[in-house]
Amino acid sequence: QVQLVESGGGLVQAGGSLRLSCTASGSIADIKSIHWYRQAPGRSREWVALTPNRGNSQYLNAVRGRFTISRDTANNKVFLQMDSLRPEDTGTYYCYYTDGVDHWGPGTQVVVST
Repeated sequence: QVQLVESGGGLVQAGGSLRLSCTASGSIADIKSIHWYRQAPGRSREWVALTPNRGNSQYLNAVRGRFTISRDTANNKVFLQMDSLRPEDTGTYYCYYTDGVDHWGPGTQVVVST
């Protein structure tokens, strides 16, 4: 099974940008959808975006136009480019897929300061 590891989190001021990476341990070519989720402190995990292996990416309304998800199949990576960051984007970001079994990465923390 393919395992996922996120990276690229950090501390950024409001209005800034970060690029998160999700690196897979094997091929992602056959994974139908790879998702980004986030979890703010004290809140439940929230879906953010998905990249399908065919078709259009989809986004949470709150991030549409600010975040861009992309898939680099050749290098088994998925990215989340986050621009115009807001304090409410603070949280731990996870990549995820399912093949009947849920596969989560350990997460990467994003803190957006005012």
